[in-house]
Amino acid sequence: MTDPTSGPDDDARPSGPSSGPPSAASDTVSPNPAVRLPDDLAEAARRLFGDRLPLAEAYAELLAGPGVVRGLIGPRETPRIWDRHLLNCAAVAELIPTESSVVDVGSGAGLPGIVLAIARPDLSVTLIEPLARRAMFLTEAVDVLDLGGAVTVLRARAEEIEAYRRRAARGGTRGRAVRMAGSESAGRPEDDGPPWYELADVDNLAELSLPAEIVTARAVAPLDRLAAWCLPLVAPGGRLLALKGATAADEAAEHAAVVRRLGGSAPEVRRCGVGVVDPPTTVIEVVRERAVAGSGRGRAKTTAGRRSAGRARRRPTH
Repeated sequence: MTDPTSGPDDDARPSGPSSGPPSAASDTVSPNPAVRLPDDLAEAARRLFGDRLPLAEAYAELLAGPGVVRGLIGPRETPRIWDRHLLNCAAVAELIPTESSVVDVGSGAGLPGIVLAIARPDLSVTLIEPLARRAMFLTEAVDVLDLGGAVTVLRARAEEIEAYRRRAARGGTRGRAVRMAGSESAGRPEDDGPPWYELADVDNLAELSLPAEIVTARAVAPLDRLAAWCLPLVAPGGRLLALKGATAADEAAEHAAVVRRLGGSAPEVRRCGVGVVDPPTTVIEVVRERAVAGSGRGRAKTTAGRRSAGRARRRPTH
């Protein structure tokens, strides 16, 4: 998720303990009253986060502080962090089985990946984000919130991962396994490269829970492109959960044929948090049914691609 100023279906995406990284701590000197949990949302927050609600409040402070300063979310989102972002994301946890491996693609500021890790400590979560400044924010947030035992940050583009896996299977890559800074299993000095995973550093993608039982994405791309990037990251029988908005049903219908060609089931629209959050969170669910028939850049002909090709064929040549 990149810029949440226009809402969950567009490109959207606390003060933490003093033991966090200096850059994170210095951005969150005092609580921000604008992100105090509203009284009318307190019951929903307690139901979704349980005894980890203080951790969710700390994350809200991070989003409203360094998240805004660094441009990960828009300043207008600060008063809406709880209903529009935290509770909206936490509601998706009801679709995820116990102790699942979860990969959050285009994680941005950590929505929904960090939220799910807070609400569901049984999950193993990998946050995939291509931009260094966002990967740094994610790494610092994981450290400040003390989620390092359950959450890993991978700086990569989702569409590059399957190609890397194929090369690795043929012995075409060499790498050294590194751990995120702050992880108990860190096997290198923190100044030896960036504090997140890079594809070139990974010997075995299974260390990052790839492929995963659940892949999530929020405000990343239309469903056809999202399926092309994400289904290769889903284990057989696992599911892609794409958080969408009011037009989810139309999007699911429009791209159903492409999703099926990519090895997914017919897209299903789910409503999460009914009776808890208002409005409920809308999710398009796709099950990976078979081997993906084309992935990465240019491999899957998306709906938009077919339209462009059609226009090109009809264009006069004179």
